Amino acid sequence: MTDSALTELHHRSADGIEVSLLWSRVTNALTVAVEDSRSGLSFEVPAPAEKALDVFEHPFAYAA
Repeated sequence: MTDSALTELHHRSADGIEVSLLWSRVTNALTVAVEDSRSGLSFEVPAPAEKALDVFEHPFAYAA
């Protein structure tokens, strides 16, 4: 998927951790992307519409 197909709906950063709530125009899916610049860890978690903000606020819980 190209970056132009994604829209960032929400973003936050703290202590080297970047969290973005992304919406795909192609699939209409929501995803939370996490990047930790300290550890180099990055991952994405699917975010069902009804839980998108909860996944955004607690992505590590949903990645487990």
